[in-house]
Amino acid sequence: MLEKIILFNLSSNPDLTKKIAGHLKLPIGQVELMHFADGEIMARSLDSVRGKSVYIIQSTCSPASERLMELLVFIDGIKKANAKDINVVIPYYGYSRQDRIARPREPISARLVADLLQTVGVSHLITIDLHTPQIQGFFSCPVDNLSTIHLFAAYYLKKLKQIKVDTSEIVVVSPDHGSAHRGRDLATALPGSQLAIVDKRRPSPNEAEVVNIVGDVEGKTCIIIDDIIDTGGTIIASAKELYAKGAKDILIAASHGVFSRDNIDSLKATGISDIVVTDSIEKNIQGVNVISVSEVLAHVITHNESGTSLPPEYLAFY
Repeated sequence: MLEKIILFNLSSNPDLTKKIAGHLKLPIGQVELMHFADGEIMARSLDSVRGKSVYIIQSTCSPASERLMELLVFIDGIKKANAKDINVVIPYYGYSRQDRIARPREPISARLVADLLQTVGVSHLITIDLHTPQIQGFFSCPVDNLSTIHLFAAYYLKKLKQIKVDTSEIVVVSPDHGSAHRGRDLATALPGSQLAIVDKRRPSPNEAEVVNIVGDVEGKTCIIIDDIIDTGGTIIASAKELYAKGAKDILIAASHGVFSRDNIDSLKATGISDIVVTDSIEKNIQGVNVISVSEVLAHVITHNESGTSLPPEYLAFY
């Protein structure tokens, strides 16, 4: 079944690709990737892809535009080489936060990226925890938007036993109204836990202002769950307000560890005791625990090739 599959990675997820290939017991296709002195990019497969199902693993993380261009150029070559179908695995979908018009004359860049991928020949997108659900609707090809909740639930059930905290003492905190579904799902997976929501405003990009906490956190261990940790502004502001409301301890989970400002010390300074992310973005940051999504992605590829349905816990529902 898997003999007609060929896996490729470009520049953003070499370790994750190796893990996926290990689960599937498949080799990784050879790629020639060049960045020229003038900034142009060339990427091509050194293996034949004729009649094969191609899977390309590439998060469009920093430098996002370069990663995206690598992907587009590589797909164009694969398409012309008569691949059977082109499946793109983008664990972290860059530009996802530009998903709507918030001010006059703003672009919807998440939609533009979808249009570019489909124009160049993508037949199927596999991604993890999209920032908002409408991004799936930007594509006319199939999209598998995978959830990380079951991975974080398993992590915390083990972690809470280690630190001797019962799940009934847990409040799962959504850092804004848009992430409430993540908080709801994790709270459901941790028996007896409660849910709280941060009432947040954004006075300007990368700035967060917490107005209130909806829910009782006094004396509780709080788990803040979000899709992205970037500058850390939202997490820091939320943590300060949670401690002001009487929270006992704060732990952080996020699907995508962007960490664009190398801000772990700032996060830890607020009293956060544990941070966990997935390896959708490959960064080795001291003090951050990492859960691999490789096994989930390998299972998705296997299910896709066999034509069988994915387990419900794998899919993100908003």
